[in-house]
Amino acid sequence: MVVAAGAKFNLRRGNGSSHNVVNSYSSDGDLCRINKSGCFSSAAEVDRDPSCVSFTTFNILAPIYKRIDPQNQGLRESDFRSFWLDRNNRILDCLLYESSSIMCLQEFWVGNEELVNMYEEKLGDAGYHLFKLPRTNNRGDGLLTAIRKECLRVMDYKELLFNDCGDRVAQLLHVQSVTPLLQNPKGCVPQEFLIVNTHLLFPHDSSLCVVRLNQVYQILQYVELYQRENRLKPMPIILCGDWNGSKRGHVYKFLRSQGFVSSYDIANRYSDSYADAHKVNISLYRIVICFPGIKSIVLVVFFFFARTFNIFPLILQWVSHRNHRGNICGVDFIWLCNPNQARKPLKTSWAEAVFSILKFQLRKASVSEDDAFTFLKGDNYADSVTYFSFSEALRQVKLVGVPYGLCFQQLQDLWNQADVDGNGVIDFEEFKQKIWNSTCPEHVLENVNGCMEDGNTEQEQEAIGFKVKNAMLYPREVEKGLWPEDYSLSDHARLTAVFSTARMRCSGVQN
Repeated sequence: MVVAAGAKFNLRRGNGSSHNVVNSYSSDGDLCRINKSGCFSSAAEVDRDPSCVSFTTFNILAPIYKRIDPQNQGLRESDFRSFWLDRNNRILDCLLYESSSIMCLQEFWVGNEELVNMYEEKLGDAGYHLFKLPRTNNRGDGLLTAIRKECLRVMDYKELLFNDCGDRVAQLLHVQSVTPLLQNPKGCVPQEFLIVNTHLLFPHDSSLCVVRLNQVYQILQYVELYQRENRLKPMPIILCGDWNGSKRGHVYKFLRSQGFVSSYDIANRYSDSYADAHKVNISLYRIVICFPGIKSIVLVVFFFFARTFNIFPLILQWVSHRNHRGNICGVDFIWLCNPNQARKPLKTSWAEAVFSILKFQLRKASVSEDDAFTFLKGDNYADSVTYFSFSEALRQVKLVGVPYGLCFQQLQDLWNQADVDGNGVIDFEEFKQKIWNSTCPEHVLENVNGCMEDGNTEQEQEAIGFKVKNAMLYPREVEKGLWPEDYSLSDHARLTAVFSTARMRCSGVQN
């Protein structure tokens, strides 16, 4: 029932467990029992192990945004007390049954005192320490993070205000386990980690990609600053929330280049590429070989069109959101970065991501590599790009010079990344190397659940990290890429992940 106040940091632009029988919820949140080996129904099922920490992230759809009548878009659930009261009581029942160590909620209706009191009372009575943060400019909704006091203590709490066109915010918490989660040769050491709860801007059009990228960039900048100023030892970083972007987007690739992994994808053995789709292709091909005849002809036709039109990635992809346009997509993540993960310099990864957005915009306009270089050169007769022509080109694709675009310092940072030799111009080779072929490389999914063995150098020290033990989406249909029509708790699925602790060797200094 306690709502803590924390220091505000204004970010202004400028300078697997297995069970034979388990409990679960139906699509609409009712308890049911399912028989399925290798899954769990709630964090409570797996969280009996004292070395486990469970996380739930859930966009609970603020009543001020929930549409009631398709024919009358102005009619919202907030106009009907019984509607939003019943739905939020069911949401709380689900959350309390699941009883995760940490709950990160988005679109929490901070503007309604009755609803806020209901969450404070029920979660407070269940032993949670609550932190709420409204979006700026009185948007009405915001974030709520709940920490279970019996297993975790909050060392520090910070509020991040982006002050951008989306009025988005984020919460940063420095958390420590109440009891040691893992025995250390030097004695019992409590686990410490940083957790962020956020809700990124919805990409109404592709020009807003840079806003979402900047929001994540500012989060990671502040995390680095917080670690440095507080001289923290290496520890895991967990990012929870509604990212309003899929695995194919620039934000996803940017976070991967910074050593973060999606806990759900790790637990369910999804890859970053379309390798899973190719596995289905191969399986279908084998079926055709084994079962010749008319049916196989149908399969061959389907196989051909699926390969041609790239259908398989859509079939295989899990989803977690049905947006206001009726599209379903996977946008809710619990990201983990262990202290032993190699990470590029943050500014380098960010520049690569911005150049990737630039390339995307040019390709959308059917601009080839040579034409792109010519576009960046502008009216310059020399075979090189000047700072003036570079900034003018970025202005034309709306990356700078608009209210939500890059600031002057960020433009300078991009230029410094592209001008490799520092001679004041970008030649064609530099353009190819740093802009056109610049990508955020996808990390190989190895060592994310393990520890760095050996390597006893003076620069390394032992740290406590996390292994992804399990992760699950509710309702379960969304894991198969389906959205159940009878699901009414939210327009988002609920994601829960369970981590166990692990020793790992890492550099004594984190980026």
